[in-house]
Amino acid sequence: MADARFARQVRLPGFGEAGQQALRSARVVVVGAGGLGCAVLPVLAASGVGELLVVDDDRVETSNLHRQTLYGPADVGRPKAEVAAERLGALGARTLAVTDRVTTANAAALIAGATLVVDGTDDLDARYALDDACAAAGVALVWGSAIGFSGQVGVAASPGPRWRDLFPARPDAATLDTCETAGVLPSLCTTVGGAMATEALKLLTGIGRPLIGRLLVIDAGAATVREIAYGAADEHGTDDDEDEDTMTDIEEISPAATAELLASGADITLLDVREPWEAEIAALPGAVLIPLGELADRVGELDADRPVIAYCHGGVRSMHAARQLLVAGLQARSMAGGIDGWSRTVDPGLPRY
Repeated sequence: MADARFARQVRLPGFGEAGQQALRSARVVVVGAGGLGCAVLPVLAASGVGELLVVDDDRVETSNLHRQTLYGPADVGRPKAEVAAERLGALGARTLAVTDRVTTANAAALIAGATLVVDGTDDLDARYALDDACAAAGVALVWGSAIGFSGQVGVAASPGPRWRDLFPARPDAATLDTCETAGVLPSLCTTVGGAMATEALKLLTGIGRPLIGRLLVIDAGAATVREIAYGAADEHGTDDDEDEDTMTDIEEISPAATAELLASGADITLLDVREPWEAEIAALPGAVLIPLGELADRVGELDADRPVIAYCHGGVRSMHAARQLLVAGLQARSMAGGIDGWSRTVDPGLPRY
């Protein structure tokens, strides 16, 4: 009977009994039992993953129920990890619940012994902590995000680029949308979570081509899916690298004021210090693209006699870029709020990510 349950996946080319045994032997840590976790977890349990560790410190709220389908009205107020573990037990997986928040202090312990880690959180601190812990342990990390109508899916595995290669400098959390502020389409969570589960199954069984070094960008509103390639950075920062006090002397300019200067024909250089994959999603016309990690070696490409306005996604990397340019003798300012702020205040039609 057990073999019959998995018959339709075992017959897939390259899957076979070996793939099913790999699932049965796997220990998968899923961090986040929200909209994405609720899509990922049942697939992994039903497909035969031997052990699932569900990590989430949150409790079920009524506003979760439209997209977090493991829960019902009677579960409001209960720990998500515990409820999820109860539901998944019926699907045959050995499921453990951990009601802790992931931090840099406990991430390594939480993923100890994991075959694979899946990150479906909306917590930047947890995401960076998991990326660091997985890289140190040599464990692959599948991650995803879903806000509004837009979703992303990626895989970090060695050898290959990491989450920190996409965002070497931590975005300012205050500038980022959340489900609470921007809303989220419930079916987007299903789509993104399904893609995450697919990547997990591929990594566990060795079939297919995982999303290593490739970012999947899903726009549910436009019904489009794009793939953007990216590579490893030369160096990875750490959470201790950021010292906001050293940025207090950097002059900022608003997106609206920047737009006015550009419209007036002012002789300035608009400098995009994001990664190339980000510029493919959305960029400002006429901007010079030099990723922050390359700026020190390429500052000579900029006209030293022209003032520079640097921008990034949320305004953090551009502050560091402006600092470097000032030290190099150029006039430089940082565009507050980055291209995300531009899309909010200047051009709402600009794609957001």
